[in-house]
Amino acid sequence: MTEAKTNRKYKDSVFTLLFSEKNNLLELYNAIENTNYGNDTDVWITTLEDVLFMEQINDISFVIEGKFVVMIEHQSSMNPNMPLRMLIYISRVYEKIVSEDNLYGTKKITIPNPEFIVLYNGDDECPDKQVLKLSDMFSEPLPESLANLELVVNVYNINKGRNEEFAKRSEKLKGYEIFIYLVKEYVKSMDRDSAIKQAIGDCIRQNVLKDFLKEHGSEVHNMLLSGWNWDDAKRVWQREAREDGRDEGREENRNEILELIKKGYTAADIENHLLKQISV
Repeated sequence: MTEAKTNRKYKDSVFTLLFSEKNNLLELYNAIENTNYGNDTDVWITTLEDVLFMEQINDISFVIEGKFVVMIEHQSSMNPNMPLRMLIYISRVYEKIVSEDNLYGTKKITIPNPEFIVLYNGDDECPDKQVLKLSDMFSEPLPESLANLELVVNVYNINKGRNEEFAKRSEKLKGYEIFIYLVKEYVKSMDRDSAIKQAIGDCIRQNVLKDFLKEHGSEVHNMLLSGWNWDDAKRVWQREAREDGRDEGREENRNEILELIKKGYTAADIENHLLKQISV
């Protein structure tokens, strides 16, 4: 199996930019699963465009040694619907890697064993490990033995100081945890733009992800800044929709907000714009 290049048509996150590189991805996966795959291991990256997230992609999917792995970095509030989202994702990937002729043929085909991992570094309280199951979402809960369809997602907290054995096994993950931690700390006392720049500079000086940040510093800055603006904008239009109390116009507002984000508007600018519309 040959290594495939990740689809770069969509907008990367810092996570995907760092860990879509084969050696870094292997190091991360080995750290999480406590395996020892070498850099000569075949890895087929199968990440899809714009499936789980709207604007910025935080997922990496890949095939390794007969296993199909979907790995997602999750920075927002904890999402209990992740098993269903994973089901949709893997269905589309299987469509991508399985020939339709084989699917409707008379011979049984084999598919890689699926594995689903969420790496959580948001601000919600989260245990070191949490297991989410598709069957827990069924309208009528069934005993595990009676569930006709199941999908299990392992959620790991990778905030600095949590699941420390992962960071000990992966220098890149340790560096990423430190970098994200510094950004979060600095944004408490300075604007986001300055906080990101300060974290990048400090990490380079302290030899934390030094080569990666020296090469991709401007990309990392733009990714984090636009990602934050996107999260803020979602909260703005959701609040606006609640205050308005009407369903009509929500899609129009969403599209308008996306255009404003692309033009570089801040969340405060967008909120003021929407409030002016409401008052008209």
